[in-house]
Amino acid sequence: MIQRRTVGIVGTGNVGTAAAYAMFNQSLASEILLLDQDTRRAEGEAMDLMHGQQLVGGITCRSVEYAALSNAQIIVLSAGASQQSPDETRLGLLQRNAEIFREIIIQLDKHAPNAILVVATNPVDVLTYICQELSSRPNRRILGTGTLLDTARFRALLGRHYGVDPRSVHAYILGEHGDSEVPIWSNATIGGQKIRGETVLGKEWEEEAMQSIFEQARDAAHEIIDRKGHTDTAIGLVIARIVRAVLEDQQNVLPVSTRPDGAYGIDDVCLSVPCVVGLEGMEKRVDPGLSDEEREALRDSARALRDSRADLTVGT
Repeated sequence: MIQRRTVGIVGTGNVGTAAAYAMFNQSLASEILLLDQDTRRAEGEAMDLMHGQQLVGGITCRSVEYAALSNAQIIVLSAGASQQSPDETRLGLLQRNAEIFREIIIQLDKHAPNAILVVATNPVDVLTYICQELSSRPNRRILGTGTLLDTARFRALLGRHYGVDPRSVHAYILGEHGDSEVPIWSNATIGGQKIRGETVLGKEWEEEAMQSIFEQARDAAHEIIDRKGHTDTAIGLVIARIVRAVLEDQQNVLPVSTRPDGAYGIDDVCLSVPCVVGLEGMEKRVDPGLSDEEREALRDSARALRDSRADLTVGT
């Protein structure tokens, strides 16, 4: 008997809908369940996707209430207030979204206590931490999308610079999904050849050019919001990537937001480090051998995230 794979999405705004479309188009699940405070919006998105069912196969999509999420193996949290302008920082969204997430976690712990949770709402690292604090499920079963998108942008830009497929670029951005994130140059490679300080494919290392590439990756969301008002397509693909890794128990190493639990000298915060992602969520952490400078920058990122929630008030 083929096991049914059910994915829930709480929040059918731009990001949740993009994630649903990516999963629907890739036939990642047997059914996708959409839930939103605006029930008519969720119904409309489900109807729209179902009109394409004949083109993708037997996957179904419908609008539901919380009780229907009881059989979901994985639930994406994309609800909350959205980033409204290029000048609004991710951390500025925190208080509004923290209260929304408190209510969501109450419902999910009641109706879907065994599901893996994937947090996609910004500021993703702090909201992932809040979810872990509020939920009764193990921390390893609550992940944030973290810097997986930043890393994808980073690799795409490096691939373009060196004229290679981005999938042949191995480089990470770790830490906060935001201003304090850290490019990991010490072990960035193309085809096994280190990039930093080397000539790769006829191109010499240029500090200024590499810093520009990192800044383009870090600031990409602001540039996109300035042009189209929001980001959705690439983060939808990132969410689908994490969902696939969990549902198929792929044991992929992905930079997702979780608690380091003392690794890198960091505790009591969620940020992105390379993790093995599989059926149980975050199954192991990988130490990529950071330089002393990178480790300190990662600790600085953790401090920035910790400071950002210092005045946060979330009822329990």
